[in-house]
Amino acid sequence: MSRQPKPVAFGDALDAYALIAFLIGGPAAPQVRAILREGDTAVATVNLIEVLDVADRVHGLPIARSMEVLEPLLDGHVTAISLDSAFAQRAAEIRAKHYHRSSCQISLADAVLLATAKPRDRIATADLDVLAVARSEGLEVVALVQRS
Repeated sequence: MSRQPKPVAFGDALDAYALIAFLIGGPAAPQVRAILREGDTAVATVNLIEVLDVADRVHGLPIARSMEVLEPLLDGHVTAISLDSAFAQRAAEIRAKHYHRSSCQISLADAVLLATAKPRDRIATADLDVLAVARSEGLEVVALVQRS
């Protein structure tokens, strides 16, 4: 029997790409700012780890500086969703159901993002595989502008 994660009240779940775009002024930054203004936004802690890592390693934005920018959001506008065993199980089920090495390469972090959402929540991402899986799982999506 599958344990269901405890519902968390939010409307939009941001993937790492969304918050990285916000931090560095990437192509999707205006879309992400608009989503943040709407409120009811969430990020899974594993996706937050990915944000901090990629912002530092790839974009040269130190982790401490990223946190200075993100902490005010996390203190009011964005709910950080901590994972429990029910979320872990749901993420594993999603990845096992949809992952394929050549046609649908959703990462574990992507699966966690999808596991945090409930019907009528929106997944904000530029990742085409995540958008497709979200739709097949009955979730709404916000397709973010991709890098050129």
